[in-house]
Amino acid sequence: MACVHVDSPDLRPPGPNQSVYREDCTQCFDSIDDPSGLDVCLFCFNGGCTGERSHSLLHVASSKHPLVLNIKRTQKKVKRDEPPQKISKLAIAAVTEADRYDTTTQVKCYECGIDDVDRSSGKLSQVVDTVLKANTFARQEEVKAWEQELTACEHTLCLEQDAPRDIESQNLGHCSICDLKENLWLCLTCGNLGCGRAQFGGIGGNSHGVAHTSTTGHPIAVKLGSLTADGTADIYCYACDEERVDPELPTHLAHWGINIKDRVKTEKSLTEMQVEHNLLYEFSMTTGDGKELKPLFGSGFTGLKNLGNSCYLASVLQSLFSMPEFADRYYLPGEALPNTSTPAEDIETQLRKIADGLLSGRYSKPDSDVIVSEHTPEVPHQKGLAPAMLKHLIGRGHVEFSTMRQQDAFELLLHLLKLITRSQHPSPLRDPVEAFRFVMEQRLQCLNCKKVRYRTDEQENLSIPVPIKRIPKEAKMEIIDAEGKEAEKEEFESVTLKECLDIFTGDEIVELTCSSCGSKDGFSKRSLFKTFPAVLAVNARRFKLVNWVPTKQDVPVLVGDEPFSFDAYKSHGLRDDEELLPEDADAGSAPKWVPNEAALSMLEAMGFPRVHCEKALHATGNSDPDAASNWLFSHMEDPDIDTPMDFGGGSRNGTAGGSTTVDPDKIESLCNMGFNTPQARQALKETNGDLERAVDWLFNHPDAAGDFDEGNGSKDAPDVTVSESKEKTLPGSPKLPVNFQLQSIVCHKGSSIHAGHYVAFIRKQIPDENSTSWVLFNDEKVAKAADVDEMKKFAYVYFFRRL
Repeated sequence: MACVHVDSPDLRPPGPNQSVYREDCTQCFDSIDDPSGLDVCLFCFNGGCTGERSHSLLHVASSKHPLVLNIKRTQKKVKRDEPPQKISKLAIAAVTEADRYDTTTQVKCYECGIDDVDRSSGKLSQVVDTVLKANTFARQEEVKAWEQELTACEHTLCLEQDAPRDIESQNLGHCSICDLKENLWLCLTCGNLGCGRAQFGGIGGNSHGVAHTSTTGHPIAVKLGSLTADGTADIYCYACDEERVDPELPTHLAHWGINIKDRVKTEKSLTEMQVEHNLLYEFSMTTGDGKELKPLFGSGFTGLKNLGNSCYLASVLQSLFSMPEFADRYYLPGEALPNTSTPAEDIETQLRKIADGLLSGRYSKPDSDVIVSEHTPEVPHQKGLAPAMLKHLIGRGHVEFSTMRQQDAFELLLHLLKLITRSQHPSPLRDPVEAFRFVMEQRLQCLNCKKVRYRTDEQENLSIPVPIKRIPKEAKMEIIDAEGKEAEKEEFESVTLKECLDIFTGDEIVELTCSSCGSKDGFSKRSLFKTFPAVLAVNARRFKLVNWVPTKQDVPVLVGDEPFSFDAYKSHGLRDDEELLPEDADAGSAPKWVPNEAALSMLEAMGFPRVHCEKALHATGNSDPDAASNWLFSHMEDPDIDTPMDFGGGSRNGTAGGSTTVDPDKIESLCNMGFNTPQARQALKETNGDLERAVDWLFNHPDAAGDFDEGNGSKDAPDVTVSESKEKTLPGSPKLPVNFQLQSIVCHKGSSIHAGHYVAFIRKQIPDENSTSWVLFNDEKVAKAADVDEMKKFAYVYFFRRL
């Protein structure tokens, strides 16, 4: 019987930018490597598993898409007793999937009940061929992960070349100054061949290409060994000091007699060397005596594959899903998944998928692709799960996380918690981020009249400063970094976590004028906990700006495994012997705007002046340092950027400061931009009527409910400020005693938060052991950790649990 759906008008090949999910199921991590394979819908290209969960059948039933392409992949048997093929030329060859696997495909129609539809019938041939040739969704992400976002510059676009001369296409020659025959860079202006700088991996170089540029001023050079027949190569602009692209590279090379179509790539590109350098930022997988760490398998011991630069994401996900709040919310094996036509684009589905992948244990098994020999561990590590779909959703629309660059794990944590909070949590399920929330109370006291002011901030983390004290050395040690440059090795005095918290919660003097006595002596300021969270996330700020680049300082922070009391950091609020400042005592006055201390300190640590930081926080909602920094970068040229703002409150009748009355014309302007009236009213009140900052506020608060009070300060209706809205229960708990114990850490290795490698160490109960132990999650590798005390000293993010 012939299938009647092979000529369906909805059956068409996937477009070049259309995702094809032909590697793993969009609702779980079952894949084409499973015995029954994976079904790829030939209408929408969703991937569905065919095993016991049968997500493929669920998709067919909900979408009414009957035709699928079943793909099964099995590993080829490789004989290891044959000598390897002798290398006859220097060229970089890639091992393809066809070299490693046998793949079988079969077209099925579930509605017609046909298990092997003739793929030459109807439109099937073209559709199936295109599906098989298309990059998988995960592969698209991996390819992007290793590509730098390179652009042309004025020097490549306006390049002027000297009189031509021929250079034999396949003869690299040697440096014009020395005898080096590799790592050669061709000056596109005059045709000079100069060796590059010494590179990571032992590639030699005497920097004669740089010297040539310094002497002549010729800006553009191409690395000859990186040339490929398709027109790609390493292009470096010394004037910009950046890697660039040259749209006219074939023409510019032909000027020197080089036919790019004849080229064979003989050396790694700069990107490939950077990739290799990143991958070699390995945390040791051996014990102190050199023995391989024993891999762990089972529920809660599943690794995540590195998608190119996703170790920052893997370490945070492992830490979060080891917490019962996240496990209870998203690991629901007995519950049906959300009914959505696009599961790969649904954040709830993907969080449920990652929870099942990490916690079920069904994917935590030795990598069957690894052949055990004398050169490999006795028990191979896992293959690891590829969280490509979740990574895509987390980064979608974000200026940084949508790129494929390495990112800051702590900033990723803040962004992910915000996404989770904004998603729906149907009763009785609760937002797991509630476990992170607490309230800090800030106390200001005038140094002259001793009157006080209290204010509170709701937070989800602490970012604490780490005091940096260098150890002087009589003889400075020199090391060579990845770019071949000499770098001074520094050592620092160790500090305890208590010292860092004491600094964070200690008194500091701020320059303010007292509204009561008029003194300009200033105020003492101190921030303490009003309530405590169930989970306390602490970022240890070890970074210092070096030439405007955040550079990590390896200051050891001593943190023990034993419970640690926070009782001393509890705020007890207004005391009986304290007198409030007048504007606080007057119930009719509007509160003065005060910047969020945690966000302010993070922005100041990035090197921005305090005035700029306050303006940015005021414009973007006073909570998100990432949004505030983006605002700063786009407003650096504002003529009034250095002018301090008046954040003072005013009385409700408007006589002592800004009123909350909203200009109807400004509301109309915002409504013309697509916002509704309540949102426009709330944004203008939040920004003291500043239209431009109101627009910024709205874009940074897309879920704002709006202000539905239509009185607008008229005589008939009193103004209602945001602070007068219905009081809600404070998050966290004020109860004492409070003891926190370290549960997990995210560690970073490398000099910059935007390079290097992240791993997680998590305290877990290992099967057949009587007490909890520290477990290392290093991408796909999961093993019982060794020498955790040393790693705790240099952790980047600490997660403590309240006992």
